[in-house]
Amino acid sequence: MALQNIGASNSDDAFYRYKMPRMITKIEGRGNGIKTNVVNMVDIAKALARPPSYTTKYFGNELGAQSKFDEKTGTALVNGAHETPKLAGLLENFIKKYVQCYGCGNPETEVIITKTQMIQLKCAACGFLSDVDMRDKLTTFILKNPPEPKKGSKDKKAMRRAEKERMKEGEAADEEQKKLKTKKKVSSKDASAKPSSKKKHGGSDEDRASPPRNHVNVKEEEDEEDDDDDVQWQTDTSLEAAQQRIQEQLNAATAEMVMLSTIESEKKSKAATQAQSPKAAAAVPSKNHTTENGETNHERLVEEVKTNIRKGVAASQLQSCLGSLSGSPQEVITALYEALLDGIEKGFAKEVLKKKSYLAAVSQDEESQLRLLRAIEEFCGKYPVALKEVALVLKALYDADVLEEEYIVQWYGKGATGNNDSKIWKNVKPFVEWLQSAESESEEE
Repeated sequence: MALQNIGASNSDDAFYRYKMPRMITKIEGRGNGIKTNVVNMVDIAKALARPPSYTTKYFGNELGAQSKFDEKTGTALVNGAHETPKLAGLLENFIKKYVQCYGCGNPETEVIITKTQMIQLKCAACGFLSDVDMRDKLTTFILKNPPEPKKGSKDKKAMRRAEKERMKEGEAADEEQKKLKTKKKVSSKDASAKPSSKKKHGGSDEDRASPPRNHVNVKEEEDEEDDDDDVQWQTDTSLEAAQQRIQEQLNAATAEMVMLSTIESEKKSKAATQAQSPKAAAAVPSKNHTTENGETNHERLVEEVKTNIRKGVAASQLQSCLGSLSGSPQEVITALYEALLDGIEKGFAKEVLKKKSYLAAVSQDEESQLRLLRAIEEFCGKYPVALKEVALVLKALYDADVLEEEYIVQWYGKGATGNNDSKIWKNVKPFVEWLQSAESESEEE
């Protein structure tokens, strides 16, 4: 079955993850009894996570014709002869009104009916609540036929709990089995040690130290019967092995002495440099240090980044330009993010997408992506107006392959621990939960 991207705005994106089947229609009957049958309406509705009766009723309302969906046979009929492109256009309007999030455009939404009989769409990605226009005719049908609650969520949780309990019981049983094996082993060792403990008259120390041959065989047979977890490692006591260990210890000690001497010499040279030129040492500004012009080092870095961007520095050349600035890598990335969003009061996600080439150039590995996430966190702390759109910004960067899922979850896990009252973590939480649920669903599939 041919598939297409959900939403006309995403039709050209070859890597878009949300897809649905192309509509297939069939005109049946003649004269006044002519009808249009949407053959794969069930598959389309399943891809949109909406009941097929909603889309069928929407077609009838928009075309001014009677429509009916048969739950038993899965047949969707609309009176009259209607071309497939016309119905496909109506389906796009339905997707915009009742499927896509009004905030981020993600089609992964859930229909919610409030206590005041209002219809909202809750986005699983950014957590945005979209208010549906209640003047539309379909809203009356939805209120009378509310969507069924998601099935399986409680069952999945119960299965996960049962699986955890089963794992715990299995681990406890393994521990008991290991203890029993250890006791058996100790008792067998004691039994084998008793006859060899009797001192032979005139026997040498070597004879007393080594057990008889038959006891060694018993021990080897017992070891073969044990699991791999009970393997006991022994130290090689041969002369060559002892000399090799001594040489390794000497090499390690020598290397440590060399490192200590190097560190001491570096400390002395730094101290001498600072003593000779205190002005040069004081000239290196800290993050909150105020320069002669009354601006902090952070403000100076922001201005320098702005200057480079105004000069038309390409994204490929940005890394080298930032490397010439005085400041830690984290300070430079924080200044870059603030410079890119300078003067923006709303629509941060759209602006971030416009400047994504710059952000992609400085976030090529794990550490740089974590620096960018910390820069976003610091920017939201400095400008509270950006807190409302922080989830949209993260999703935009995630969709643009600037930020990877594992680093977003890692950053959130460290930041949210002990800071549950912070607004940024509350706003980011729905997006992170969506990432984790999407990953678990892909693993289950």
